[in-house]
Amino acid sequence: MLQLAERMSRLGTETAFDVLARAESLRAKGKDIINLGIGQPDFKTPPHIVAAAKKALDEGHHGYTPAPGIPALREAVAAEVERRRGVRVDPARVVVVPGGKVTMFFAILMLGEEGTEILYPNPGFPIYESAIRFSGATAVPIPLIEEKGFSFSAEEVLRLVTPRTRLIIVNTPANPTGGVVPREELARLARGLARHPQVAVLADEIYARMTYDNHAHASLMEFPEIRDRVILLDGWSKTYAMTGWRLGYAVWPKELAEPAIRLAINCHSCVNAAAQWAGIAALEGPQDGPERMVAAFAERRKVIVDGLNSLPGFRCASPGGAFYAFPNVTGTGLDAKKLQDRLMDEAGVAVVAGTSFGAYGEGFLRFSYANSKENIETAIERIRKVL
Repeated sequence: MLQLAERMSRLGTETAFDVLARAESLRAKGKDIINLGIGQPDFKTPPHIVAAAKKALDEGHHGYTPAPGIPALREAVAAEVERRRGVRVDPARVVVVPGGKVTMFFAILMLGEEGTEILYPNPGFPIYESAIRFSGATAVPIPLIEEKGFSFSAEEVLRLVTPRTRLIIVNTPANPTGGVVPREELARLARGLARHPQVAVLADEIYARMTYDNHAHASLMEFPEIRDRVILLDGWSKTYAMTGWRLGYAVWPKELAEPAIRLAINCHSCVNAAAQWAGIAALEGPQDGPERMVAAFAERRKVIVDGLNSLPGFRCASPGGAFYAFPNVTGTGLDAKKLQDRLMDEAGVAVVAGTSFGAYGEGFLRFSYANSKENIETAIERIRKVL
């Protein structure tokens, strides 16, 4: 019998993909499923980006590229960071990777080991906790609670920091809650971390351009107290509807850029060449595609929040960012996983239990409103009938 390394028992998964697989399986059997589970824009990649990839292939960009990305793309990313966040960065600190998860994994493996601690949001993207445990570090949750708009108090986070803390993960706007951390809390966190020079911060800002109402995005890169310790995670998947292109980037602290490049060489060699040229076109080309998409999400957000609040046993705060609603469903009398399964089986609606995002997600479901208003309205009515 083959024997896995012990660390494999500590590796979790991302349940949204399990839900997607089950939804597709039921669809194949003829069941009508509305998928509000997967975190993926339902828009196509803008045509000028697709054209740039085709052009790159036609021009013969078929080979390996430098491990951290082609120079033109790294320069385009540096320019984008300055344009969007007001911070000038050296392109040598930019590492292009096949999707945002790679940056998470690299940062956690680089800094986490036995005897160390890593703070992460809970409920939060499940790969955080999975990768932390895999690294051997202790995963210390930062509770995100409904009463605080699924944000956090900087003082509460700082109280969790110990001499063993190596990394704090901050995700704003957040998956799965749609919560946005206010600028003043990030400023307090940055000032407090000035007292803890051993702590790096992974700023997962993949939804940075998806905010609504008065919930403006603030980047941890903006605060000089910790700028030299921030690992900025961003990419193309959500903003440009490029999930399948597998293209992300990180801006690393100067001392961590070389180790990140070394990990890239050992892990994936380099990123798809044509996709990188598409990435340049996305950053430097027209931005009307992302703007239209966010405007559509804003309309759908109202539809889904109003609809969820009309359901018996549900209450739903209006998310400040991303494209997720995270209703409290304790009033139904069912735990999150049972309700998830019941809605799939009886209503034909795929959603994800809050417990898929950590223990603090019990009593909640994640709904993605990256779907049409018509499908959202139909899903709400189907759920109403089941309840």
